[in-house]
Amino acid sequence: MDRLLGEWGVPKDSAAGRGVLAAGRERRRTEDLRAVTRRIERGWFVGNEDLRRELPAQVTAVPGATHFGEAVQAAVAEQAERFVAEQLRALGWRAADLTARRKGDPAKVKLARAVRAQTTMPLAWIADRLAMGSRGYLTWLLQRPPPEGEI
Repeated sequence: MDRLLGEWGVPKDSAAGRGVLAAGRERRRTEDLRAVTRRIERGWFVGNEDLRRELPAQVTAVPGATHFGEAVQAAVAEQAERFVAEQLRALGWRAADLTARRKGDPAKVKLARAVRAQTTMPLAWIADRLAMGSRGYLTWLLQRPPPEGEI
């Protein structure tokens, strides 16, 4: 008890000291601590930077409706990056091939359709990642009917 009273600046355990403690606790209870706790509510992490970068790569579950926030977005982006890397390997392409090919290259459009179908990444991200120009141009490319034989 002495330690608690000492934290509140009360020198002696007495009725008056406990009254000071009660008044201080009541004042603290009614304070608006939203600005102070905002740092704790969002963006907190326990661990070093290596672990922070490693964890999103380990997430395999698709986030549900109640999942949100920076960590979920990082995990979804990591999943999308893995998907793009797999598709590039399947095509026999390197990342540099994306910028070397035309924005509307049929294989890139097919890849963009697959990324759109398999991930929740926004069109702007897909357009940027696949070097396909603006989000609007990608939207136009995706609205065109696929060539015969492609679904």
